[in-house]
Amino acid sequence: MRHLIIIPTYNEKENVSAIIDAVLALSHTEVLIVDDNSPDGTSAIVEQKQGAQQGNRIHIIKRKGKLGLGTAYIAGFKYALELGVDYISEMDADFSHNPEDLLRLRKACEEGADVAIGSRYVPGGGFENWPKNRILISRGGSLYVQILTFMPIKDPTAGFMCYSRRVLESINLDKIGFTGYAFQIEMKYVAWKLGFSLKEVPIIFKERELGVSKMSAGIIKEAVGGVLKLRLRNIKKYYKK
Repeated sequence: MRHLIIIPTYNEKENVSAIIDAVLALSHTEVLIVDDNSPDGTSAIVEQKQGAQQGNRIHIIKRKGKLGLGTAYIAGFKYALELGVDYISEMDADFSHNPEDLLRLRKACEEGADVAIGSRYVPGGGFENWPKNRILISRGGSLYVQILTFMPIKDPTAGFMCYSRRVLESINLDKIGFTGYAFQIEMKYVAWKLGFSLKEVPIIFKERELGVSKMSAGIIKEAVGGVLKLRLRNIKKYYKK
């Protein structure tokens, strides 16, 4: 059994070495860093660790520029399918997601869920040191998505996930169109509409301690408009032919 954790990076030199070590300390895990040409040398740190480690558990995709969160994950998903792993997770590099929770997400998939979602809004989930205004925006956004899509997920914008391989094999990944946080909504919505089972697993989301957040007004705008576009799309476009 193989479990690949995809971590997109842009200027994460303060966190990338530690997050790789934390992920690889878990059983049956490998890590894929998708770096968007970080000017701070993030990819060089990864390559140094890659050369020093045993067992070929560190992978890296180096991209030409800052191309967006969604395209980073799509590149990672395609890489994972070619690699032949059983489970594919996505998480942030900044320790806002607890690496140990990866095992709980994978267990949910092993027990029958097709997609396991690290959720802040189910009993047992929550926040640590996150600003109240950010929490209000996040909660409002989640409610907005639920109302418009009818998707039975309390945390549709969550970015801490585990997919069973069969889910990503069934989706035409080239048709996933959003690049910011709307990407997270789109992937859950498509998986749900295609009939896969989604399960929320409670997690505590922490504010990053090092580095700078990548959130922007443009990302929020894309998410708001993206939900409306999703409702108008024919789900058949996402089927893999």
